[in-house]
Amino acid sequence: MGRTVAGLVVAAMVLGGCASLRESRVNPFNWFGRAEPVAVTTDATGAANPLIPRRRASFFRRDEPVAFAGQPVMRISDLAVERRPGGAIIRATGVAERLGPWDVRLVPLDQPVPAGELAFVLRAQLQPNPVGTELARTLTAAVTLSDQQLSGVSQIRVVGATNALAVRR
Repeated sequence: MGRTVAGLVVAAMVLGGCASLRESRVNPFNWFGRAEPVAVTTDATGAANPLIPRRRASFFRRDEPVAFAGQPVMRISDLAVERRPGGAIIRATGVAERLGPWDVRLVPLDQPVPAGELAFVLRAQLQPNPVGTELARTLTAAVTLSDQQLSGVSQIRVVGATNALAVRR
């Protein structure tokens, strides 16, 4: 019984002494300070990520962007707008004219569109291959839009070479 009481008294004294160690350098939780906001430094291009390499000027590389050389696909077969938190995903499925399309993209339409409408063209790089079956020529592309880009939009249209599909809100 005496040892139990003595052990409890010693334990109480040790735990009471921990209050003084809470703010000391001996406590490993105090080795790093609290999180503080820090200003982010950016370079002239606005890139703040040090893992992305900076582009260097080169004699062999053009710095201006290259225009996409894809052609509109033959027919748009399906158009879906899938809501996601913070925006939506616009997914278009089309049928190409020939087998082997590659680099498929939904590109904004370069013609003026009415207010409240977004228009895209389903384009792909095509090769001079045989025609093949329709299932083999089917391709899909998608683009993500934020809620800010979708504000005020009541219709989304995707255009192909021979038809177009539209979705309304």
